[in-house]
Amino acid sequence: MSDNKVHVKRPRTARRAAGLGSATNRSDDVAETIGRRIVGGQTPSGSTLPPELELCASLGVSRAALREGFRLLAAKGMIVGRRKLGTIVRPLADWNMLDASVLAWHLEQEPSEVYINGLFEARMVVEPSAAALAARRATSEEVARIAAAYHDMAVAQAAAMDRVPRDSEDHDETARTVAADLRFHQAVLAATGNYFLSSFVALIGSSLRASFRLNWLTQSSAPELSLGRHEAVLEAIRARSEDGAREAMQVLLDTAAEDARQALVKARPAVGVS
Repeated sequence: MSDNKVHVKRPRTARRAAGLGSATNRSDDVAETIGRRIVGGQTPSGSTLPPELELCASLGVSRAALREGFRLLAAKGMIVGRRKLGTIVRPLADWNMLDASVLAWHLEQEPSEVYINGLFEARMVVEPSAAALAARRATSEEVARIAAAYHDMAVAQAAAMDRVPRDSEDHDETARTVAADLRFHQAVLAATGNYFLSSFVALIGSSLRASFRLNWLTQSSAPELSLGRHEAVLEAIRARSEDGAREAMQVLLDTAAEDARQALVKARPAVGVS
């Protein structure tokens, strides 16, 4: 039924009538357009992209812009050029799944169990240990930033829960809640003092947005709105309890993952999620 369909708010470039932007952004738009086609399955792994001249004509871009777009996609691990064979779409296992654009393009598709499980499994590998490191290393200023993000979550949640009917994800309150939740997890990662962990912020953001999409669709309680579990992480870090922070983050993620799976099951009959 149309009332239950997942509504995706696409990035600005995707909403342009021609699908491509100004001359200065053509290479980015080329990568975005072709990247969406690949992730969406129109150009599946193992297939060969159309010849350059054909793509230039269909996209309305120069060969230089097309090749720069190819370079961007190749850097994400999505395509590779082969002499005499053309440009080939690489297997999913070769893609840089921590790339913000790749994650965003996946998020535009109807969520699948494989996608949801993959997001949370990756988070479970990283975030509990990150919380433990934060408990050991966080400065007072970093703890204050985690606490401030938690406070913002509480304010945003109160506003979101007051919004009736909950018939769409496209509410300012929802955007503020996702942003505050992401700041909380980002602040925990920053408090580890390990800059490599910042690479996981895009993955966490994609996980949060996927969870919110499912829960707005099914009218469920949003899984990442569990303030008590977030507060437990905050207090364990504040108390310098490494084991406590690790366990609290694990509980938070376990519960969020289960909530997302339940929402996915609830959504499946309505939107054909597989």
